[in-house]
Amino acid sequence: MLTCNKAGIRMVVDAPNSNGPFQPVALMHFRDCAPAEQEKLFVQKLRQCCVLFDFLSDPLSDLKWKEVKRAALSEMVEYITHNRNVITEPIYPEVVHMFAVNMFRTLPPSSNPTGAEFDPEEDEPTLEAAWPHLQLVYEFFLRFLESPDFQPNIAKKYIDQKFVMQLLDLFDSEDPRERDFLKTTLHRIYGKFLGLRAYIRKHINNIFYRFIYETEHHNGIAELLEILGSIINGFALPLKEEHKIFLLKVLLPLHKVKSLSVYHPQLAYCVVQFLEKDSTLTEPVVMALLKYWPKTHSPKEVMFLNELEEILDVIEPSEFVKVMEPLFRQLAKCVSSPHFQVAERALYYWNNEYIMSLISDNAAKILPIMFPALYRNSKTHWNKTIHGLIYNALKLFMEMNQKLFDDCTQQFRAEKNKEKAKSKEREEAWIKIENLAKSNPQCKLQQRDQRKDRPLVRRKSDLPQDIYTANALETHCRADDMIATHDGL
Repeated sequence: MLTCNKAGIRMVVDAPNSNGPFQPVALMHFRDCAPAEQEKLFVQKLRQCCVLFDFLSDPLSDLKWKEVKRAALSEMVEYITHNRNVITEPIYPEVVHMFAVNMFRTLPPSSNPTGAEFDPEEDEPTLEAAWPHLQLVYEFFLRFLESPDFQPNIAKKYIDQKFVMQLLDLFDSEDPRERDFLKTTLHRIYGKFLGLRAYIRKHINNIFYRFIYETEHHNGIAELLEILGSIINGFALPLKEEHKIFLLKVLLPLHKVKSLSVYHPQLAYCVVQFLEKDSTLTEPVVMALLKYWPKTHSPKEVMFLNELEEILDVIEPSEFVKVMEPLFRQLAKCVSSPHFQVAERALYYWNNEYIMSLISDNAAKILPIMFPALYRNSKTHWNKTIHGLIYNALKLFMEMNQKLFDDCTQQFRAEKNKEKAKSKEREEAWIKIENLAKSNPQCKLQQRDQRKDRPLVRRKSDLPQDIYTANALETHCRADDMIATHDGL
């Protein structure tokens, strides 16, 4: 009969054959066991599954006993799913210990690039070699947490802060299958253990802080944000100051990380959830987005435009008034972007009915900001698709307020004429200065002296002159001259 030594966290079977010192034993099936003996058999199977096998360096070793463990895990999943009153008090420490022995491990260093170099569509993640067993351990633990027999008051003695911290450390696993199970597992623990909620949020904050300000690399940011989206959705109103600080100091700075594309949809969802809970947060959120707005990364700029439209979809008109001027100044820059996807995404705002209603109510402020960018790019932008979208936006503005549109047109032309006049004045002033300089007698003497000192060989750099190169160039006979001489002969 196999027993599991709790003094050591991990026991690894790494024997060249199946006759190693930790040889597992195929235990009987639950259906073949008397009801009175099932709890004892359950404990034995849990302890049996504490033995770890080598899947990485020698995948073909101990195949028989790997199958014994896989069958035991699969059987236990079925057992707690279809039977009631089987999770008794002695089972709790055994389940938690079995999970810890199998799961809590040092993750290998990442094999993929980090930051902007990482492409989730191109770079293949390193998959966990022991997944055939790990998957069943995750499934079993989830069924354990979701069982109607599960009692958090008993489990809290074993599922504590240390357990949660080790669980959160696993989110840096490269295997997306493992992160998906971890996401569900942590969410269930958050829902069932009220005393651990603040600790979970705090530790997630610490992961984000380290990611933003130190490493800029973590594989599980998207999954952690997905959990937070659900948590934020359940926040009671009015929001606590702690939650507002989390939004402003943790979530918003996540926008400046290079690898934003990996987790942006989940991040945008969290931000919008906060604004739906408390509309007064709109101004600091929008101003933070404008602060972190990318300057040279066009795909990232498109992501910001996507998120900004999601925010505008839920914005209150009273809050829109506070941010509309800086917001549309940024949109005017986007419309003028030479990257057609940025300009196109910004111009799609004019297809959004709610945004158009907000613009219509505040056209007197917005049209003077947007008109120069729209009018100028309607003639100068290189992409024809952008021309069509700009004409559509200008048409909507014209239909919105014809008089205001005409005033903006006249003002734009007047400013353009003023710019031309200033440019002409500037040019004439420089010509005048040049003529005055030329009329100075000292200027002519200086020009004559400069001609005397000018070398015959033109130098293209400030490097010391090579006399051998100069001599070679002077004595060089051009090919044309050689051909002409030959023809003369």
